[in-house]
Amino acid sequence: MLCDLSRADLSVGYGMKSMDALQIKNSGLAVVDIEAQAVAMLKQRINKSFVKACELLFNCKGRIVVIGMGKSGHISGKIAATLASTGSPAFFVHPGEASHGDLGMITHQDVVLVLSHSGETDEILTILPIIKRLGVPLIAMTGQPKSSLAAFADVHLDVSVEQEACSLGLAPTSSTTVMLVMGDALAVSLLEARGFTRHDFALSHPGGSLGKRLLLKVADLMHSGHEIPIVSESALISDALLEMTEKKLGMTGVVDFGGRVSGIFTDGDLRRMLGQNIDVHSTCVSKVMTQHCTVITENILAAEAMQIMEEKKINALIVVDGDNKPLGALNMHDLIRAGIV
Repeated sequence: MLCDLSRADLSVGYGMKSMDALQIKNSGLAVVDIEAQAVAMLKQRINKSFVKACELLFNCKGRIVVIGMGKSGHISGKIAATLASTGSPAFFVHPGEASHGDLGMITHQDVVLVLSHSGETDEILTILPIIKRLGVPLIAMTGQPKSSLAAFADVHLDVSVEQEACSLGLAPTSSTTVMLVMGDALAVSLLEARGFTRHDFALSHPGGSLGKRLLLKVADLMHSGHEIPIVSESALISDALLEMTEKKLGMTGVVDFGGRVSGIFTDGDLRRMLGQNIDVHSTCVSKVMTQHCTVITENILAAEAMQIMEEKKINALIVVDGDNKPLGALNMHDLIRAGIV
């Protein structure tokens, strides 16, 4: 029984040794060097075949179906995700499941991208005739240009490596890294060819912080209507303090007779006036407010508002219309809560 086995019994076959810090560091550096050299070799493979593959993917009327087994399957899933998030609709299909019904996901309008380092993966070779019968373009990414998969494909992308970074030469390391980089090269080339923009990227990432930074506008976050802290120039400082306390934004806007923003009164202004022996019950807020304050419009990105606050070293902004009349108010806490930081 397993419970009767000693620690020594369980370690048999693994050649357990004590760790040497220098050796560990050198091993890590060797992996980085080997994989970096393998990636550098890819420059020679960005050729006519690469351009043809991009053309097939660019002209795809349906979806890009990415297929791979084992470690190549994991890379395939990442490539499919990258393509999908950069304007080239794609999804991953497991070749084992494909033989049991998932081939039905592939339509005549699709393009198939298959990854296999050996180009001889049984699960993949089994479904190639069916893919051929569908008449869809097939792009192969292999490390063996003379393999069965390479010969079968309409376009072959060479991702061969001189050696794996694994010291045993067994674990897929350099080969999977090179596949991943080639996939990124396809995705980014297509992104640029499609004129895919930052706004397009944000639309497919609405839940992430990047999407929020690219999509949210000031109008989506600002306090409006009765929530805007506003007093007139003739209001007393005490009235301004009550307005700040009620609206809880750490400031109040100040407007002139025509309703246009002429200044702002903040916590900072309050602290600066404390040493000046000013009577808050008899002095107008216009005497101590910050004049010519920074204002913003509602259509700018919330991320831009954050940048303005950081550059000006302020914590709040009044949002105005074209006539400089207040439409809303925004402070740093609103931006933090929205995940703009």
